[in-house]
Amino acid sequence: MASPKRFIAGAVCPRCAEMDKIMMYITDDGQFRECVACGFTDHQSDEAVPAGTSAELQTRVNTRANQDDHTVKQVVFFKSDPGGD
Repeated sequence: MASPKRFIAGAVCPRCAEMDKIMMYITDDGQFRECVACGFTDHQSDEAVPAGTSAELQTRVNTRANQDDHTVKQVVFFKSDPGGD
């Protein structure tokens, strides 16, 4: 029993980088996505995340060593005196 093919709004094809060309459908073999522009197809896995791995992908944002101590420093502005003294 196959589900109807549905477009995924805002999805970008990993092969041709076209937006709004990816459609998703489900068959007895699993969930698939397909690009109508270039013909790219992909099987989406329903398996759980393997043991010992994180569900979140490692990126430069979540792996960066934060060296900032988050200390607040006061900044004081002085009005300059155009007259001289």
